[in-house]
Amino acid sequence: MPDFETFSDSSLDPHVRGFLHRPATSNGQSLVLTHGAGGNAQGMLMIALAEAFAGKGFTVLRCTLPYRQNRPSGPPRPGDAARDREGLKNAVSCMRKLAGGGVFLGGHSYGGRQATMLCADEPNLVDGLLLTSYPLHPPGKPELQRTQHLPRLTRPALFVEGTKDAFGTIEEVQAALKLIPAKTKLLVVEGVGHDLGWSGKKRRAELPQEVLKAFEELMK
Repeated sequence: MPDFETFSDSSLDPHVRGFLHRPATSNGQSLVLTHGAGGNAQGMLMIALAEAFAGKGFTVLRCTLPYRQNRPSGPPRPGDAARDREGLKNAVSCMRKLAGGGVFLGGHSYGGRQATMLCADEPNLVDGLLLTSYPLHPPGKPELQRTQHLPRLTRPALFVEGTKDAFGTIEEVQAALKLIPAKTKLLVVEGVGHDLGWSGKKRRAELPQEVLKAFEELMK
């Protein structure tokens, strides 16, 4: 598997920090991946996805969101979201300079939501989105749909969702995808929740390659 290195660019505000996976042979494209509200860029699923994509030639940055740079634990605060989006925008800028070709943006849960909100406001920022466990609504509150910005997405988006995810049923996700005018694809992961089967010592080992395959099919 490709090695990775610590990455930091303090010339930008917010700073860009994380872990960079350089492919053995680059395809000229890059992917920024970021984490959920309770996690960080060192989650096992993020590492596995980064390795899978780097194995196919992508330069991958596992990006630590600004709120997590400031606090080693705990969820983001209500005022953090706008700065977290700026951090993702800066990460995309770094990867565009580094790899030179197309740039894709992805995130798990909160990170994916911030990615979609950023791209709704910046329609030409990236070439596509990779969203794992998009938090469609808070658990137990399906009336609080987080879909208002989805009609403004203009780039292809892959959604990866577990059938037991409390943040949205498969049927709710399918309905939300109909709001997006760009091309979308839904990868359903049976029998898992918000962690997609990657919590603690559990590993749904085949998932990263399944995600990579679905992503490549969508972006053709």
